[in-house]
Order: sequence, then structure tokens, then C-alpha cells
Amino acid sequence: MLAATLLAGCGFHLAGNRPLPPQLQSVYVELIDPYHVTAPPLQTSLQVRLTRAGATLKSSADDAESVLRLSDLAEGREVLSIGPTGQAIEYRLLTRVTYSLRKKNGQVLIDPQSLTVSRDYSFSAQQILPKEVEETRLRGYIQDSLAEQLLLRVESALSKGKPELAAPAEPSTPSDAAAKLPENKAGVVPAAPVEVPVPQ
Repeated sequence: MLAATLLAGCGFHLAGNRPLPPQLQSVYVELIDPYHVTAPPLQTSLQVRLTRAGATLKSSADDAESVLRLSDLAEGREVLSIGPTGQAIEYRLLTRVTYSLRKKNGQVLIDPQSLTVSRDYSFSAQQILPKEVEETRLRGYIQDSLAEQLLLRVESALSKGKPELAAPAEPSTPSDAAAKLPENKAGVVPAAPVEVPVPQ
């Protein structure tokens, strides 16, 4: 009990028990993504985390004190290594999103920032279906991790009372954002050349 009291006194909080900044207590999560029929894992996970932290989620921007905007959500995949037969055996999955925060009156609290999360996984041509299931599950995990990191960065920026130091993301349309990743739902962009060791 003494240790817990000391930690609380110095401002330390356990994960999931952090005090929510006032700017996020009444918030509307706005997703700009015309390609999704249902809410992507990122938006759902972010809303759940905000609710657990004590935020009141609003159904429209007019009813909220602040608007957390998500845009340019894009997924990609790049080849990390190639096997002896010339087939890819290891990939890296990437998911990126641009976010910003503004008040109801239009005041910008956090300028647009880009955040990317990636995970590596192996692939076998003999296990195509299991690997497809694994990739789908891994993409969901990446977006959940992206939501956690995004919320941490927003809380950190608000606690400092100024926008993050990262360079603002360049404005782009959803199609432009998807094209910047190695691979996306719209198609595949050839990966960078990978050197394959030549047997001696």
C-alpha cells in the first residue's frame, strides 16, 4: 500500500488507469474512409479504450467538445526474404493512419500526424489457407496496437499543452495514401529488390 501511494504521488499510473485529459472527456471519433462498410478495428479499439478511460463518446461532431479525426488509413505488405525457389517466405505487414484533434469551435489541438505500426510474419506455400487466416488476425492485432499508440501520443501531446514535435503529415486523398504503401487493397506495388544468397 505504501508503494502504491508513493507511485500515485509521483504521477505514475498503471496502464489502462491513466487520467484522461479534459479535451478527450467528450469526444467524437471521426473516420474519413469511404472504402470501409463497417468500422475498421482501429476505430472500434480506439472507441473502446476511450470509453474505458472515462470518455463520453458522441454520435456527432456537433455534440462533442472535441473531434478526433482519423484519415488515410492504409495497409501494406512488403517482402523481407525469399526462399531458394524464389518465392517469398517472410513478409512485413504495415498499417498507417493520419490523426488530428480539434475543439468544437475549430481550434486545432493537435496538427495532423502520421503513425505506422508493422509486424513481421513467415509464409509457406504449403500452408496458404492457415497463413491467410493468420495474416487477417495479425492485421487486426496491428490496428489494435495502433489504437493504443495513437491514444498514448494524443494524451502525451495534450499533457504538454502543445502539438507533437513530429512533422505534420502531408495532406492527401485516400487513394494517394494507399499508393504510398508497398501493397494495399487497391493493388500490389513491386517490393524493393531483395538480395538472395547464392549457394557456394
